[in-house]
Amino acid sequence: MSTHLLVVVGLIAVALSFDFINGFHDAANSIATVVSTRVLSPGQAVIWAAFFNFVAAFTFGTAVAKTMGNGMIDISQVTFAVIFGGLIGAIVWDLITWYFGLPTSSSHALIGGYAGAAVAKAGPTVILASGWTKTLIYIILAPLMGLVLGLLIEVSIFWIFQRTSPLRVDHIFRRLQLVSAAAYSLGHGTNDAQKTMGIIAGILFTAGYLKAFTIPVWVILTAHTAIGLGTLTGGWRIIHTMGSKITKLQPVGGFAAETAGAITLFIASHFGIPVSTTHTITGAIVGVGATRRLSAVRWGVAGQIVWAWVLTIPMAGLIGAATFWVVRLFGAR
Repeated sequence: MSTHLLVVVGLIAVALSFDFINGFHDAANSIATVVSTRVLSPGQAVIWAAFFNFVAAFTFGTAVAKTMGNGMIDISQVTFAVIFGGLIGAIVWDLITWYFGLPTSSSHALIGGYAGAAVAKAGPTVILASGWTKTLIYIILAPLMGLVLGLLIEVSIFWIFQRTSPLRVDHIFRRLQLVSAAAYSLGHGTNDAQKTMGIIAGILFTAGYLKAFTIPVWVILTAHTAIGLGTLTGGWRIIHTMGSKITKLQPVGGFAAETAGAITLFIASHFGIPVSTTHTITGAIVGVGATRRLSAVRWGVAGQIVWAWVLTIPMAGLIGAATFWVVRLFGAR
């Protein structure tokens, strides 16, 4: 095996490692609500979510992958060292935030790490404003959409079932929450696995194995397998934060939050926008909690999460840039 091919294989392995960690780190997004409402046990929930993470490979195309791969960074300036730096920036920040139980965005960690390494290599002109504009808008818009949709769905359910006994409502939504959890996991796999697909396609394009920037079928299947396996391991520290620390959820609220999050993710994926599944479901959970009363939301915990969100892109970017400089010291470009 040539050195060139060995480097390509190694980078793809690192990208799939990030994809696995993404599933591990963001498993809470897909299953925290269904676990906190005790509709499924943690073991059952991760299997349910992992299955639909993989099924997403056959659903919503590759628009997000193309945005991630060549829509945010000038791909002519991308080298193996840039890609490696970006992946390490994302992986390190994900592991730090997982350790502290903070539900930050793996997507934004990858975006930040990739941008930081690219800027370290070629300067700020390497950033493509068009791709960043819609992504930055959705940093604000995605949690707001989740919040508003979660609130509206919860209120609508209260109005529709106002004459139904609470026990009957609980029974109905314990079943419906299986559907909403599946839909959210489908949206999670659709949006998040595509980010890794875009990076792997960038590796293949940079290496000269792709003549045009396309996403091979084997890349799609491999990326969805990796994120599904990561979800299967579960990120229990973050699940605790998402499922019980922000607000207390019942099956009705879990259904509303997951449905709101799924709708937001499907819309973003359709338009090729790499959004944060973490931001989306957190906003939806806050919206559902606020339907009872504002004090039902633990705003101190929510504030800590927001600070972690704010820090994600710059911190992953700094780690990505530092990794690029270290790699360059050893002669890699």
